[in-house]
Amino acid sequence: MRRPMLPAYDDLPASTCAAALAAAFAFTLAWAVLAWPWLSGRVTIPWDAKAQFLPQIQFLADSLARGESPFWNPFVFSGHPQVADPQSAIFSPFFILATLNAKPSAWAVDATVFITILLSGLALIAWFRDRGWHEAGAALAAIAFGFGAAMSWRIQHTGQVVSLALLPLVLLFLDRALDTSTSLRRKTLYGLAAGIAAAVLVLGRDQVALLCVYLLAAYALWRILQAPDPAASLRRATLPLSAATLAGLALTALPILLTTALAIQSNRPAIDFAGAGAGSLHPVSALTLFAPDLFGSTGSSWEYWGAPSFAWHERWGQTGLFLAQNMGQLYLGAIPALLILVGLGSGVLLRREIIFFTAALAIMTLYALGWYTPFFKLAHTFLPGVSLFRRPADAVFLIGVLSAILAGYTLHTLLTYTAHTTPARLTRGIILAAVTTLTAFATAIVLAVRMDHVAMATQPLIISAAIVAIAAALIADAIWFNPIRPRLAAGLLIIFTVADLAYQNAPGGATGLPPSTYDMLDPSTKNDTIAILKAKTAASASPTRRDRVELAGLGFATPNASITHRLENTLGYNPVRLGLYSRATGAIDTVGLPQDRKFTPMFPSYRSQLADLLGLAYVASSVPLQSLDPQAKLEDFPLIAKTADGFIYENPRALPRAIFAASAAPADFDAILNTGNWPDADLTGTVLLSPDDERESGLIATRGHGFVAIKTYSNTKVEIDVDSTRGGFVVLNDLWHPWWIATLDGATPAPVLRANVLFRAVRVPNGRHTVTFTFAPIRGVLGNWHR
Repeated sequence: MRRPMLPAYDDLPASTCAAALAAAFAFTLAWAVLAWPWLSGRVTIPWDAKAQFLPQIQFLADSLARGESPFWNPFVFSGHPQVADPQSAIFSPFFILATLNAKPSAWAVDATVFITILLSGLALIAWFRDRGWHEAGAALAAIAFGFGAAMSWRIQHTGQVVSLALLPLVLLFLDRALDTSTSLRRKTLYGLAAGIAAAVLVLGRDQVALLCVYLLAAYALWRILQAPDPAASLRRATLPLSAATLAGLALTALPILLTTALAIQSNRPAIDFAGAGAGSLHPVSALTLFAPDLFGSTGSSWEYWGAPSFAWHERWGQTGLFLAQNMGQLYLGAIPALLILVGLGSGVLLRREIIFFTAALAIMTLYALGWYTPFFKLAHTFLPGVSLFRRPADAVFLIGVLSAILAGYTLHTLLTYTAHTTPARLTRGIILAAVTTLTAFATAIVLAVRMDHVAMATQPLIISAAIVAIAAALIADAIWFNPIRPRLAAGLLIIFTVADLAYQNAPGGATGLPPSTYDMLDPSTKNDTIAILKAKTAASASPTRRDRVELAGLGFATPNASITHRLENTLGYNPVRLGLYSRATGAIDTVGLPQDRKFTPMFPSYRSQLADLLGLAYVASSVPLQSLDPQAKLEDFPLIAKTADGFIYENPRALPRAIFAASAAPADFDAILNTGNWPDADLTGTVLLSPDDERESGLIATRGHGFVAIKTYSNTKVEIDVDSTRGGFVVLNDLWHPWWIATLDGATPAPVLRANVLFRAVRVPNGRHTVTFTFAPIRGVLGNWHR
């Protein structure tokens, strides 16, 4: 019978535990050094971390502090089902730290991200310890994982960073749950812990989480199949894995169901192969494994010359790719990169105990390359969930963690004198590393010459070549020093890797910008534009009015500033929006630039019926209104202020939020959406309903009159008092969504009718009544699923 592949983690000697503690201490020191530029407040994580995720976390914290539900967000896109949005952070326990303050700062959210990375690295070290692998390899793997590749260069993608950070913790618990030497009770408890950790990972609901789930499922299967007796191993694993599965499903089923329902309702229910493939990792990105700033990734987009870029397109033609310049970065340190090559060449990474991760790295690389290999086409076609996401290059996150594990394992073998570190095997590994490295630098030089970018490439190539040369010398010295000075051998490699990453992956344009860049997202900002909009909307508020604003073309970070400052915005920044609303208003992902403001037949101009119905009273723009909307006439939109950001215009025709309609008329909503032609009706007293709803209402015209007043208004609950002589309709110019329900006088259910294409209406009898609108997503999604 074959011997078990791994030692029992609870049977490891005390010296191994002490070594793991030393590795944890070394990693913590490295973490403090590498995270210090952000923790000190000198820089902040930029781009999506601020424009997208920071306002979402601020909304969560503010809602909880007010005692309100964060499940519906009224401050972007005229209302958004926040509970179903993967970007919302509602189900991320890590951000509980940030929400302890009702108005979390950018620094608080950055600190939370780095604390998550710290905990993740410590979990990876514990996993190495359980497997009996060298503490130096564990520390190196944790450092390369936490501050290399996408975890460094794409740290602005907060949700994906947090998803990946949970992977080592799930691996740790999963391995312990599958440990054959542990009692069934302990295995089951670890299985339960693995399920809970995996559930938190899955609740990120992003492509990284999806890939992690596939990786973990394959790993569990591999652990069972490689056992000496797979059938017996499966029997022993049944209860722990069942506990993990049940815990995971219990915690994730409803959020995933909500998100799936939102995807169906959204602007992108699925991503076709061409759309996803545009986010493929270009093969030339492999050069960043040795020279991260070869293509000028830390500079402006005009200076960047990698694929895709303006320079690349001019020289080689269109790639068809749509990727930011930091998305293909693979650099996780020169020492880890060389160790992986040595491990492959020597056969170390083909050993039974590590080959799963070697194979997984190969598969993730094929996935990341997208349409450049046939593999992603198969995955997109046959693997559930893949078609919901764009950018196969997101697999670079998984490439980073798998590479870190392989580098750490190779170092383990070099420092422990295994049969795979004989001189002959090492020579083969060194030859592969040398040939691959020289080929990479030669290719980079040729490419720079062909693209006439030698001047820009020279410095990063010289610096990177020097770093790689020193790294190679240190690896050789470490092997030589290890028998007599093991701590010195390991320490040199760790210290150099920290210095290497501190320099090569230092904060740059994609990873660290001055906090002042995002002043508008500071809850206590003194920004004039925000101050004026808050003052104007507060002054115009009444029992029927809640004016909306639009922030257009004020910069990448501004569209979601409305969330930070509780301004009800007709637009915002989110790749996932309700499809009906996008179709009606022209809302796209963002409106950071003036040209991002798109118009539609139903919303052809700010001077339109829909703009008035939305209650769009103020438009803030970086350019004059006619540059934003050529159809707008300045006499229709008084300029009320000019600020450092641009211009603020008023729309005096904006309608109240709540209206009493004494009559109803049928309308073809699809025709209105397609043509922008409205029926001849006064929408201040008549409500347009679809023919089915109009018949259901049983009311065409009452010739009566009535009054409405908003009694209470919160995120997920709106109460409106109404008093009418003959009954009619309470019209609420808030976005219609099937998860909103209504009651009359707190008891009688009342259908929420889709009114005036986008809005809500409830029929009321004569007399005094209270209509209560309540956002009920669980009831809504379960009811739809049941039907």
